[in-house]
Amino acid sequence: MTAEGEACTSSVFAGAPAIVYFYPAAFTPGCTTEACDFRDHLDALSAGGYRVYAVSGDDPATLSRFAAEHALTYTLLSDPQHAAARAWGAWGEKTVNGEQTIGALRSTFVLDAAGRVIRAEYGVDPVGHVARLREALAL
Repeated sequence: MTAEGEACTSSVFAGAPAIVYFYPAAFTPGCTTEACDFRDHLDALSAGGYRVYAVSGDDPATLSRFAAEHALTYTLLSDPQHAAARAWGAWGEKTVNGEQTIGALRSTFVLDAAGRVIRAEYGVDPVGHVARLREALAL
């Protein structure tokens, strides 16, 4: 579901190359850093033909506030039951503040125009992530 509350299926990713990234929660420090990093490099990613989608378990209203507060102009998707995160392998065991927990795994996927995954990154460090991604994609 989009931040505007519209239904969304995986078919939205077909038709042009895309970058789909999963993040734990809006308004947290690492997630905000990553979201703003994508925002700040969106022109270069778009010039390379890529659309950007961000997915979290946040509800659409929270995503809408997150987008407005940080001027995020790419698509934010709500996955409250974590079905997409599980299907993409972006859900599982992780350590947070020294504690083992189950949750969203910060992950990024690059898709070709047919919607096929051509690159998958797990355990992404939000700091400098987009610059590393742009280098890997020669953008």
